[in-house]
Amino acid sequence: DIPATEVVAHRILWSIPIAGAVLLLQGRTADLRAALKSRTTLKMAFLTASIISTNWGIYVWAITSGHTLDAALGYYINPLFSVFLGAVLLKERLQPPQIAAILLAVLAVLVLTWEAGRLPLVSLGLMVTWGFYAYFRKTLPIGPNQGFFLEVLLMALPALGYAIYLQATGASHFLTGDARATWLLFGCGIVTAAPLMIYANGAKLLKLSTIGIMQYIAPTLIFLTAVFVFGEPFGRARMVAFPLIWLALILYTGSMLRDARRARAR
Repeated sequence: DIPATEVVAHRILWSIPIAGAVLLLQGRTADLRAALKSRTTLKMAFLTASIISTNWGIYVWAITSGHTLDAALGYYINPLFSVFLGAVLLKERLQPPQIAAILLAVLAVLVLTWEAGRLPLVSLGLMVTWGFYAYFRKTLPIGPNQGFFLEVLLMALPALGYAIYLQATGASHFLTGDARATWLLFGCGIVTAAPLMIYANGAKLLKLSTIGIMQYIAPTLIFLTAVFVFGEPFGRARMVAFPLIWLALILYTGSMLRDARRARAR
């Protein structure tokens, strides 16, 4: 098996040419050059790059270590954690359905903790890293494509250094005779950069309600893959926790859709 750290390194390295090509085709390199000259922007981009790299590492490790259901749970909880961050850090007022949704999510985590005797660290790690990434990412004064390219560019040096180290020690899975592993690592860039950049650009053209519903597609696919492809056990605690999360998301999405309709009516 390929270690999660090596997969993340190649996700970073092979995302650079793909994201760079998109920027060149769009002719959007001027504001990127300006960002490279701004110390404040570079510091914030380094922070967001570090957070998203950690998120990728947790996710890849979860998939390769039999914790795919935990990964799905983490991404299901993400929107609710973002609402919580908004209330705590931005002093946004929570509506009753949102409060109920957050409490249901907390209850689901408590159920899993009680069953396993420990916190679901994979789920919480993905939730926290993605939530704070989204929070800090909003502060970057550049577009989504430029921001993504800047993030992977800043992580390129440590990723390249690690890849070279693996080659030097004979621990690398890239260009070592296994063509399948080489192509899979190369493909990491495509499956990383393409969805993120397409979503970031498509979000500008979609209704808020549509975006809200679409964010559940990925964790649902992860959930189905875990159960029906990987055959991960779906024990009693998960039979309770996941419906609690789904109910929480129904409350949250319903509240969001009502707000969107009221905004259009005004």
